[in-house]
Amino acid sequence: MDRNRRFWDRTAKKYFKAPIGDEAAYEHKLEKTREYLTPDSEVLEFGCGTGGTAVLHAPHVKHYLATDISDEMLNFGRERAREAGVQNITFQRANFDELDVAPESFDAVLGLSIIHLMQDPDAAIARAFRLLKPGGVFVTSTVCIADGLWFLVPIIPLMQLFGLAPHVKFLSARRLRKAMEAAGFQIEYEWWPKRSKALFLICRKPG
Repeated sequence: MDRNRRFWDRTAKKYFKAPIGDEAAYEHKLEKTREYLTPDSEVLEFGCGTGGTAVLHAPHVKHYLATDISDEMLNFGRERAREAGVQNITFQRANFDELDVAPESFDAVLGLSIIHLMQDPDAAIARAFRLLKPGGVFVTSTVCIADGLWFLVPIIPLMQLFGLAPHVKFLSARRLRKAMEAAGFQIEYEWWPKRSKALFLICRKPG
């Protein structure tokens, strides 16, 4: 964890300044997610990075808890929120599996561009299920390296040796879907524009 945290602390400034790679896809995910949010929603986002998505969604909900393992990432998130005048976000440094919150606390849990970076994706998905209220939704956007980016499989370990890449799981879309269903989720919406892009899922915890 410390190694990953150091990597993201070092990367935070560059990550903050980097433009969104596919603006149209990002806007589509924002709009689709907001269909599941209400002014009374309690929302958790883990792996929030520099808070860009949190700041955009927070005005549409009651409260937004944005967590990450990197203090530097969170500092940029707080800066974004201040500049945008958004006051209903709490930024908190926490490892998702150690986050101190009660089961069934949230109407929505977001894990965007993070599941493939978790030490144990299955455990993270199962925890998201436990933290959701009945009828709540888990929104994910996950790079399925084993499908469309298979050529990175031998490269990433070399990059990790030199501190140039974080921990990565080589997930496939099939494995990700099975993990969601094994945790108890029902997949309500799926969007995968191409295999080299992230697989976007909205999964519901049965009511």
